[in-house]
Amino acid sequence: MAIEVYINFNGNCREAVEFYSKAFRTEPPRIMAFGDAPPNPEHPIPEEAKSLVMHTELLLSGSRVMFSDVFPGMPFVEGNNVSLSVNSYNVEEIKTAFAHLKEGGQVEMDLQQTFWSDCYGSLVDKFGTRWQFSLQGKEM
Repeated sequence: MAIEVYINFNGNCREAVEFYSKAFRTEPPRIMAFGDAPPNPEHPIPEEAKSLVMHTELLLSGSRVMFSDVFPGMPFVEGNNVSLSVNSYNVEEIKTAFAHLKEGGQVEMDLQQTFWSDCYGSLVDKFGTRWQFSLQGKEM
């Protein structure tokens, strides 16, 4: 299991990761925009969100750092835009940690299957720390 940093931006993620990529001399980022996600008629993507970054990552000094824009209408507070991402190949490990951390906290997205992971969820624990959990094994 690995714990990695996930940073959210308010519409300028693409600019930020290109800047970081140059600063750290990394490979150019592979960017998945919200508009690249499989269409869901129950949850259509608004036009203003389609070009925003849903997910990208860079290898910075040996550590994987992940980035995204917040979805339009979701809260964004500069300085509180960082979460810890728990990535594991063991679903029981994810379920156990998620169940413990949600006690007294607030679940943002309960553990569920998504198009990028067979088990993904997010929460804010009782201390205000934002966590994301993702079962590894699917390519973006």
